[in-house]
Amino acid sequence: MPDEMLIDADVIVVPSPPPRRRARRRLLWAGLAVVLVAAVGAFAYRQVAVDAAPTFKTAAVATGDIEKSVTALGALQPKDYVDVGAQVSGQLKKVHVDIGDRVQKGDLLAEIDPTVFETRTRTDRANLENLRAQHNEQEANLVLARQQLQRNQNLFKAKIVSQDTLQTSDAQLAAGEAKADSLKAQIDGAQATLDGDIANLGYTKIYAPMGGTIVSQTALEGQTLNANQSAPVIVRVADLDTMTVWAQVAEADVVKLTPGMPAYFSTLGLPERRWQGTVQQIQPTPQTVNDVVLYNVLIDVKNDDHVLMTSMTAQVFFVLGEAKGVPLVPVTALGQPRADAADEYEVRVLTSEGPRRRSVKVGLADRTSAQVLSGLAVGDQVIVGAPTSSDSAGRSQSGGGRSRGLFGFRL
Repeated sequence: MPDEMLIDADVIVVPSPPPRRRARRRLLWAGLAVVLVAAVGAFAYRQVAVDAAPTFKTAAVATGDIEKSVTALGALQPKDYVDVGAQVSGQLKKVHVDIGDRVQKGDLLAEIDPTVFETRTRTDRANLENLRAQHNEQEANLVLARQQLQRNQNLFKAKIVSQDTLQTSDAQLAAGEAKADSLKAQIDGAQATLDGDIANLGYTKIYAPMGGTIVSQTALEGQTLNANQSAPVIVRVADLDTMTVWAQVAEADVVKLTPGMPAYFSTLGLPERRWQGTVQQIQPTPQTVNDVVLYNVLIDVKNDDHVLMTSMTAQVFFVLGEAKGVPLVPVTALGQPRADAADEYEVRVLTSEGPRRRSVKVGLADRTSAQVLSGLAVGDQVIVGAPTSSDSAGRSQSGGGRSRGLFGFRL
């Protein structure tokens, strides 16, 4: 019986599938494997193609302003100032001003004790009056001597007096006139001495020689000033309405500067503010600082608001040339200049057809940009670096030389 053939005791025998079904399963798994390998291969090919495609670092030609300048450091000083000192010696009795006060020409600044000079003046006047009295006396004697000479001359003609008497009268008149001249000279000398002592007495009061601001005071009240050895300075008066920048320019740059050229500067306290001026003077005598030869270049600037102060540090820019609203190209995009034209360079421009080389003529240039005169248009993309690939970029980012796997993971 059939049931007796399939069942033996407790063992159940399962029949095997037909051979045709097993073949279909093998074909299905083989097809899936082929599709998977093809997908992985296509992905890997695309990844390698993307990594191998070169990329360029570019910058656009844009419109802007450019300026070529020479920079230098300088210090501010008043353009006009005077150190007011004492012309006579003595004790400084009174100082009528303080630092920061504004004064006008002729204002009283200080006084020196005038006692000694007042005494000298009174003595000079007394001596002068004495000499004038002596001169008047001598003039009276001269009148008498002339009368005696005239009388003796008449008597000599009448042969009443001798010639010796006549000659004596003539000599007395000449001596009297000489004495009168001597007294007159003494009077002139006494008058000069008096005038000098009056002037010295006037010098005990010290007046402002110019209008301005008191910027410093050297001598103090009660101090004894000795004008015989050196002129002692009491105060400094400066006109702060106009300041001068003393810029120190290196010898390599000073040859590019000329009087009258524009310049501007800013200070440490107000770096955002720009003061305009012009070069007034280039001093020919240099200074050597740390083996560097520097020349003083002077720039005058108005200081109506008195923001600028003495000895402030200034960052100075001497404008050699400027252009506004012109096409600019980064200097990193410029190649080597042509041998026959120093202002023409070769530039690589990225176009839809790939990089193309162009000859570009430039004008003004600074450290970052150059003015385009011809060869480029605003909006052109210029190459500013060597071409790279994303694979090499990936290596530079990872910091090592590891390669990619099939699925793009680092190995």
